[in-house]
Amino acid sequence: MAFNYKNYLKNLLPIFIGVFCIYYSFRNINFSDFTQYFYKINYSWVVAGIMLGALSHISRSYRWKYLIEPMGYKLGFLNSTLAVFSAYLINYTIPRAGDIARGTMISKYENIPLEKTLGTIVAERAIDVLCILIIIFIGLIVEFERISEKLLFLIQGKNFTTILLMFGVILLLFILIFKIVKKTSFNAPISKFFNGLLEGLIVIFKMEKRFYFILHTIFIWLMYVLMFWVTSKAFIELYDASFFQLMISFTLAALSIMLSNGGIGIYPLAVEESLGWYGIQSTTGLAFGWVMWLSQTMMVVIFGGLSLFILPFINRNKI
Repeated sequence: MAFNYKNYLKNLLPIFIGVFCIYYSFRNINFSDFTQYFYKINYSWVVAGIMLGALSHISRSYRWKYLIEPMGYKLGFLNSTLAVFSAYLINYTIPRAGDIARGTMISKYENIPLEKTLGTIVAERAIDVLCILIIIFIGLIVEFERISEKLLFLIQGKNFTTILLMFGVILLLFILIFKIVKKTSFNAPISKFFNGLLEGLIVIFKMEKRFYFILHTIFIWLMYVLMFWVTSKAFIELYDASFFQLMISFTLAALSIMLSNGGIGIYPLAVEESLGWYGIQSTTGLAFGWVMWLSQTMMVVIFGGLSLFILPFINRNKI
């Protein structure tokens, strides 16, 4: 069997990015000062944030049926919920592998064609991108003055070379990932697969219960943002941070997840860097980023692990 370096690169690159970001974020941090935050924060707020995160995933599970039903299929809420939590856990191994696994599970246990389930997941992702763009747009309008001042300072200062280097690295990464994905082959019949994806996309516009779908979408993203805001209340140092400042930090952190497995390393770094724009100390921002990431990861590992165990058990008669 020929060595497929592209697959190895595609799987190892996100891990490398995560490890590098961990090193980069801790290079100038006093580790003793950093760990002190884990002893003094109010964990009641952290637990509340975990609950909000879980509610967003449950709402996503329920919303999925509004995409499935117009195609003539029924989706059980329990199977949907277990598949969603399982998918989030699997995404920590290979980015987006959880989405494929989620579609495969529901196809197997609910007797829905795989191209249909994957098509609806693609439709979900399209809506997610739209939502995060809206959040970014709102945040940029509210925080335009502060962000523009920061960018102007960086451009006029000695950091201009660093900015160009960062943009260059990011551009190269996206080009590399695009080429890898573009050349990836599928064993499934191409026409059947993409017809299913297209049906999943257009079903949004013809569903009868669009109002409920939109309500769930708003609820999901409201929970995401509130999860971030509520968890920040565990830190006394972040009491003065405004909701919109935290929203900017949330969007950058959410976007960073795409570049490494589950956002490891890069998520806390994105939180630290974005909060630094508002004068928050690096140690505080990094500690908050890691508390956010660890708390949500713990939730995904626990509920996702249980879901992977329970899902085949309750569907053992359907196998």
